Amino acid sequence: MHTFSAEETPASIVKIFPKASDLFKERRINFCCNGDRPLEEVFSTENHDSEAVLSELNTAYSEWQKSNQKSADWDKMPLSELVDYIVNNHLAYLKEELDPLEEFVTKIYNVHGERDPHLVKLHQLYNEFKLLIETHMINEENNVFPLIKKYEVSPNESLKQNILEATSKMENEHETCVNLLKQMREVTSDYEPPLNACGSYRVTYARLKDLESDTLNHIHLENNILFNRL
Repeated sequence: MHTFSAEETPASIVKIFPKASDLFKERRINFCCNGDRPLEEVFSTENHDSEAVLSELNTAYSEWQKSNQKSADWDKMPLSELVDYIVNNHLAYLKEELDPLEEFVTKIYNVHGERDPHLVKLHQLYNEFKLLIETHMINEENNVFPLIKKYEVSPNESLKQNILEATSKMENEHETCVNLLKQMREVTSDYEPPLNACGSYRVTYARLKDLESDTLNHIHLENNILFNRL
């Protein structure tokens, strides 16, 4: 059985063991943008207990393997299928979730913002994120993804350069999205609602946490698998 070490990168670990993304999110270890740094570098520059992280990671991986779980072989999947997976799962989720979640964020901001000033910042961060990710998705579906599918059928250097320029811009936008998610996590104390929080408050935090999880996995698939294969 494989044992993860500090020489491996968060991105490569999540590729083998998808549930490692949960541990990395809790530890605030970036696995999507800049996920290609070895863990030993992350440990040396950020405040992490390296032995604890690796022990928890390998214990979880061992249990996951014992349950006969398998991850998709993203490297062998045709590019068009990988694109469709992203569209049908991650983009579909965002399209369904962004507007209703905005209503919840706005509701608790209006009702509790005076008592809990951090909700003012949360409201601002969420709306920045929503505007960016919606524009980003339109570009993906209408421009970048069709080019990738075209390239898979008829590869040529000119088309490849156009795609690489587009994906470079997308990676920059991904980094901004991740930073906004990080700030939302920080301002909500890791999505831990106050003891006296109402139902709407708790639902908002739970849905924001799910949004973070799905978006980070979405960005990981694009940055570290789809774009790397190109």
